[in-house]
Amino acid sequence: MIIAHRGIHNNKDIPENSLLAFKIAIERKYAIEFDIEITKDSKLVIHHDDNLKRMTGVNKKVENLTLEEIRKLKLLGTDYGIPTLAEVLNLVDGNVLLDIEIKSTKRVKDVVNLVLKELENYKGLVQIKSFDPFIVNRLKKVTNKYKIGLLIMEHSSNKGLNFLVKSKLIYLTKFDFLAVHKKMLNERFYNKYIKKYPLYAWTFNGIDEANNFIKKYPKVICICNDLD
Repeated sequence: MIIAHRGIHNNKDIPENSLLAFKIAIERKYAIEFDIEITKDSKLVIHHDDNLKRMTGVNKKVENLTLEEIRKLKLLGTDYGIPTLAEVLNLVDGNVLLDIEIKSTKRVKDVVNLVLKELENYKGLVQIKSFDPFIVNRLKKVTNKYKIGLLIMEHSSNKGLNFLVKSKLIYLTKFDFLAVHKKMLNERFYNKYIKKYPLYAWTFNGIDEANNFIKKYPKVICICNDLD
């Protein structure tokens, strides 16, 4: 299976994590991966970075702005704004699998409760994951409705996460599937963990790279850019 990373986008006229990127993915029948951030006034928006600068030119953090303030921003100079989770759920409407990443935040209980509340009446297939073991553990504690995944990479800007990964303490987190950076996935890692969990790998540049990877690791699910 191939999952469209932040929808099908080119970050020119089709911005990542935009309703247009998701609409194209639905039309091509790809599962969709996207990222959730929480705003100052506890609303859920779809945006990868904690800072808005790369995608909107505004050097402020999502968590420091209200939804009303974020609504005024446009993605990469296009007419597309930052969508809410509710808007994405309404657009997708159960047509494809949603692979939701909750970004790290100190407001763990708030963001988990809000995400689950938004999903309460949604009828489609959903799985939820995070790099943040506190978010993953919280999800596992309060719901058994969804598959919950742990994201792992060897080197990140978070020193605490780096220590947990290097020391292997990260695997004490309770989770249903494991999503790892493609450079971590060698034969030894694959043979060890594929027996325990579904394995996802990210991020591939185009369908050819993903398919070549699947030939070597046939049970891995690939999260992929450049699907247009």
